[in-house]
Amino acid sequence: MPVHDAVPGGGGTGTFILLGPEEVQDQSDKTGGGAEHRFVISVISDASGFLAAKSVAVGVSDALVDADLVLTRGVLVDLQFLKASARRIDEGDTRRIDLTFRARVQG
Repeated sequence: MPVHDAVPGGGGTGTFILLGPEEVQDQSDKTGGGAEHRFVISVISDASGFLAAKSVAVGVSDALVDADLVLTRGVLVDLQFLKASARRIDEGDTRRIDLTFRARVQG
């Protein structure tokens, strides 16, 4: 499954994953540095109906939640799925599912 950090030229075709916006807040305390990251991963599909996009969205969530992820900086303490939003775009021909996650990083 293709993963992009920007919509491909021409708006993209098929089904793909788009790395979306992220908000970070300081969560440092007296024991050390830390941050809370809230980020969106989108599944965009021009397949008929929502089934294809939903199947990919489930795969994205399964790949992230409870995964043993290694970071180049800091330690992932917790990663949680927060919410999903599904809608039609481009006059109903394309489906988009936005998955929002929260990650807590220390160090």
